[in-house]
Amino acid sequence: MGISYSTAKWMAPTAFAIDFAAQQYGMLSTPNMKTIHDRNLSFFSPQPFFIAGFFFPQQLFQLAWLYRLYKLDSKKPGERAELDQMVDFVPYYSFGNLCIATWMVFWNTERLDISNIFVILNSVSQLYYVVAKLPSMNTNSTSSILTHIVSKTFAGIGVLDLLHNGSVAFAKDQPASTMVKALTGVGFGLASAASDWIFGGCLVYDLVALAVGQSALDGGWAKLLGAYAVGSAAIVGAKNLARPPYNGPNSGYSKTATDDMQDRV
Repeated sequence: MGISYSTAKWMAPTAFAIDFAAQQYGMLSTPNMKTIHDRNLSFFSPQPFFIAGFFFPQQLFQLAWLYRLYKLDSKKPGERAELDQMVDFVPYYSFGNLCIATWMVFWNTERLDISNIFVILNSVSQLYYVVAKLPSMNTNSTSSILTHIVSKTFAGIGVLDLLHNGSVAFAKDQPASTMVKALTGVGFGLASAASDWIFGGCLVYDLVALAVGQSALDGGWAKLLGAYAVGSAAIVGAKNLARPPYNGPNSGYSKTATDDMQDRV
């Protein structure tokens, strides 16, 4: 999915702008996205304001990432290495934003079966990039840190999107079965054990959002989700404290030296 530097510098902000416009449409139209949410509830319906609370700071990180993408100069060797990693993420970033924008159109027309297709496309692509394509973090590079934050938060909230849209599209008004409860605990437990602070923190946030959202629908399930959140936080914390992600050759991060010029960009 390699693209040129010049293409990346217009593709990413264009996709961001399209998605941002779609989100405004979703909030301001009648019915709006929250109205659709409230009309379609299931066992994986989160508290909707948690989603808004997630995306506001996440969009600020996106803007910082886009600024770095625009400012770095591929003709300068010290900056080119940083830019290469960012450009590698641009197709996945742009595809994800366009999927979310398209999802909004079908969500607001209450075609949740179709909107679910775009949720799957976005979430799977972001998870694939984080698991298979994302290079180790260079902790001396702002661009590398921002790429990790943006990509992992996209993938992290994508997990919640998968659960939420899938449940309301195909299991509306249904309670969580014993199998769903067991698989949720096992799935989040295993994912937490394999996560760093960033993605792991997103998983904990997902569970808290689900617990709060379910509190008005199924108190027992909400309490179990809350317990899963505590357990997930403990697993993420223990794993990353025992094996700090910023140290060690087999960690998810690498601390390497960069030119002074990179630090000034």
